[in-house]
Amino acid sequence: MFSVFDESGIFIAACRHRFVLLACDMVRSEHFAFWDEDKYAALTLTLIHTLTIELSAVKQALNLTDADFIRFHADEKSYLESLKEPPLQDRLQIRYVQVLDDLAEWQLEWVRAREVANQALTDVAIGDLHQINTAITQVQIQVDAAYAKLQNAEAFTSHIENQLAIEERWTVGGEKYIKFKEEASLQKYHVALNELERLVVMRLFELSKLSLSGTGYKLRQQIGKALQRRSDAIRNAINKYNLQAAALDPPWPRLLWKDIADYSFLGEFDLLRYSRTDIREVDWSKPAYREASVFEASDNGLALWQRMSLV
Repeated sequence: MFSVFDESGIFIAACRHRFVLLACDMVRSEHFAFWDEDKYAALTLTLIHTLTIELSAVKQALNLTDADFIRFHADEKSYLESLKEPPLQDRLQIRYVQVLDDLAEWQLEWVRAREVANQALTDVAIGDLHQINTAITQVQIQVDAAYAKLQNAEAFTSHIENQLAIEERWTVGGEKYIKFKEEASLQKYHVALNELERLVVMRLFELSKLSLSGTGYKLRQQIGKALQRRSDAIRNAINKYNLQAAALDPPWPRLLWKDIADYSFLGEFDLLRYSRTDIREVDWSKPAYREASVFEASDNGLALWQRMSLV
């Protein structure tokens, strides 16, 4: 209320002329009860009118409709969600090659356990029944444990083969195995690349928000903290990316933090061209379209606030 008096000068005038009772009567009668509401309502109408005109001009210049903004938002959300993990088919192929390796390892482990069991029984002195029974018990435990792991690997392998509709099991070292072994390495690389891409793209969009003139102080502070957390996550993603890039044939060059930190917009992010989905040319990632989306969101938000105030 004092802000109203300060703006109007009534309180100072009343005190100067000793008309304090008049000011109290005006407060009691709620003369200024809707001062702020009326002022902000008028400001909101002005902003809605201005943004509506600007948004109409942007729509006409870019040949956009309201449906396009909804599509941009849905496409961006779908894209970011898709980078969290690879498609199911790719994950199954990666897992199948790993399971085949595990199966071969447990087959070898079972053979070794049987050989160790035979050797242990051979080394036991003849006639020492207690030592013979102890040796038999120990080697039986080892053989049973190796066989149980082998059976689990067999069952898991068959399960994945059913998921992938594989009728004849691939042999380790065979043509299909080698092909998908390389594909598995490439998929691991893409997983690391997708995670790095997702974090960098989100960082670039947050940087673009910081450059908007309408971004308030509190939002800038929140974005700054988010950028710091994102930077730590990006450093971890770079380490994982470099590990998988080195496993490719031929190996890909290593990435450094300074390579990522220098990016300021999507067009500079060269890794996007090697990822599963190149978004540099899609509509929702273009700067002009993103700025138009900001106008559209601001206009709709102000209009919604106006409708809620009138209820």
